[in-house]
Amino acid sequence: MNKAIGGLLLPAPALAAGNSSQLDLATTFGSLVFVIAFILLLAWLLKRMRLPSMNGRDGLKVVRQLPVGTKERIMVVQAGEEQFLIGVTAQSVNMLSRLEKPIQDLESEPVPFASQLSQLLKKDENK
Repeated sequence: MNKAIGGLLLPAPALAAGNSSQLDLATTFGSLVFVIAFILLLAWLLKRMRLPSMNGRDGLKVVRQLPVGTKERIMVVQAGEEQFLIGVTAQSVNMLSRLEKPIQDLESEPVPFASQLSQLLKKDENK
């Protein structure tokens, strides 16, 4: 049985083959986009979660850090009971100073939700 499409007579099997190849291509492309989006979502989540590493960092932690360039930052690192101010670049890590008076860790002191909300509201009012 033949079907007319755009003034052309095509046999029925040729018509079905054209639709199925387009469907296969669309399905493949859609699956590829989904997999890439899923990988990007997982990478973003892992970066945001800051999972502890498995290298055994017992007694060593970053207290605070301040970016000063695209790949440069200044960090306060705590090793045991001592804290050090270090400069980190893409090529090196340099100790700038040993801190006499330790800085408190921001993560150890939970900030109440009410104070965070009031700071956000004040920031919005200033705009």
